[in-house]
Amino acid sequence: MSITRLADSPAKPWKNGMGRTRELVIHPATATMDDFQWRVSIAEVENAAPFSPFPGIDRVIALLDGEGFTMKMGDGRHHSLTTPCVPFAFAGETGVDIALAGGPSRDFNLMLRRGRVRGGIETWRSAGTRQPDASIALVYCAQGTIDTDEGLLHTGDAWRPGSGALVLQEGALALAVRVELHP
Repeated sequence: MSITRLADSPAKPWKNGMGRTRELVIHPATATMDDFQWRVSIAEVENAAPFSPFPGIDRVIALLDGEGFTMKMGDGRHHSLTTPCVPFAFAGETGVDIALAGGPSRDFNLMLRRGRVRGGIETWRSAGTRQPDASIALVYCAQGTIDTDEGLLHTGDAWRPGSGALVLQEGALALAVRVELHP
């Protein structure tokens, strides 16, 4: 079965030890943090802390719940990650310090090994049937329920589609991870 339940993904410390993350998928499955091609996780952000550096990795992040935070980038830019399910991309080697907008929050993270793969996160908000194309590597149920050929996804569940369709129920919201080999 290619459904991952968030409850079955244990919390682990961030690479820098300043927060926790729950890994939903790492590709290839036998990869480590040093040699993965792509990875998806849910970060639990409870305090103002720097992000772990990931040189050579392109990152895409989206707020799931909570009030979010402001990212102060090492290059002087600022980004407020305060609107749920709006993806923001940045280079993994960029220094990032955060200031919480309120209390704890959770965010969805996609990491892509630069030069090997490319991709992004799409937000699917409309109820109805979708047939993911071959580049959709993961569908995450951010809100509501989603029917798949392999079972029902509830909030926090992820599905690695094969050739089957999915149905977003009324009020459902999905984050679709697109991953393609770099040309």
